[in-house]
Amino acid sequence: MIASTSAHVATWVIAAIATGGVIVRPWGLPEAVWACVGALVLVVLSLLPLSTAAAAVAKGLDVYLFLIGMMLLAELAREEGLFDWLAAFAVRLAAGSQQRLFALVFAVGILVTVFLSNDATAVVLTPAVYAAATAAGARPIPYLYICAFIANAASFMLPISNPANLVLYAGHMPSLFDWLAQFAAPSVAAIAMTNGLLRWTQRAHLVDAIAPDMPLPHLSADGKWASAGIAVTAVILLVASAFSIDLGGPTLIAAVATAAVVSLRARKSPRRLVRGISWSVLPLVGGSFVLVAALEHTGVIAALVDTLRTAVLRSSTETAWQTGLLVALATNLINNLPAGLIAAATVAGAHPPSVVAGALLIGVDLGPNLSVTGSLATILWLVALRREKLDVGAVEFLRLGVVVMVPALVVALAVLIAVSSR
Repeated sequence: MIASTSAHVATWVIAAIATGGVIVRPWGLPEAVWACVGALVLVVLSLLPLSTAAAAVAKGLDVYLFLIGMMLLAELAREEGLFDWLAAFAVRLAAGSQQRLFALVFAVGILVTVFLSNDATAVVLTPAVYAAATAAGARPIPYLYICAFIANAASFMLPISNPANLVLYAGHMPSLFDWLAQFAAPSVAAIAMTNGLLRWTQRAHLVDAIAPDMPLPHLSADGKWASAGIAVTAVILLVASAFSIDLGGPTLIAAVATAAVVSLRARKSPRRLVRGISWSVLPLVGGSFVLVAALEHTGVIAALVDTLRTAVLRSSTETAWQTGLLVALATNLINNLPAGLIAAATVAGAHPPSVVAGALLIGVDLGPNLSVTGSLATILWLVALRREKLDVGAVEFLRLGVVVMVPALVVALAVLIAVSSR
């Protein structure tokens, strides 16, 4: 018993250190290094059987395929200048009004997040928005905040909007119609609240006039083909969602087909696109799967399952509120990827009512808007800012996150519960 307890404690400590490394990135080491080293140490010390670790990694296959496909599409759109064109087009439509520009950038952010995932908004749209705002003579930070907050606030509109959605509903993804019936109204509420509060907090910076016009970058024929391929991919994924088909395979196939067509037309090697993909995201996800499997091996997940079942028996509505709020907070303490994996394992064991599972999803997706380390998308957004010699402090973001995220979360959960009670 003592040996078993010691093994469990050692597992928890290693998992905590690995998760902390993913969030803080000591010595500048990539997030994937910490997740993979933590997973490897657990196996080497025989705290987790190799077969269990391998099964955990294999469980994420659909997520890996989805991520590769989305990153390939995002890199193709970036290389062909599609995001630069969209950002510049928004500046032109603004016609010198920062208020109008704010609304337009917000709208572009919604579209990119919903149909290309929140990581695409953070990685590719952020530098394009920075370039467009700077060229228009506007202070870029208010518009960059849009990229960070909408990347999470709009990420539960569709199953494809956030890789965490695939993680939480792994193996039992609702059909598109069921998804929209449950999450469309809460998502609209979260987006509207985020827009209103973010605009209010940035109102002092949206007063001065900006350049009424700016040159619109040329969108080549290949860029148009890329945009058409992305649109077709979105339709394919919507159809796949409607028929409850796993999204990873269709995403990768559609992305490869789009990239092949554009590359053949331009007579360019696809290697440039492959090199642009952030491959380190895959071992990060795989390592996180192993870390959560280790927690499950120690009985932590079983305890959470029992707790959730007991809470649901008392009141599904109260449990939805409690789990949504607690998971939202947890995403900022351990990042939403591990939090989502733990929530997914708990849901798979407890089989709670859809309103509780929905509240968990909203907490995982929207909760990270509280801090700069809450989600992978926000971390990637921060990296994109630093490339432009900009930085947003953790305290500064937290102050803004409290004002913007908390009301949006409360409203989204309230709408979810109201919709589910019909």
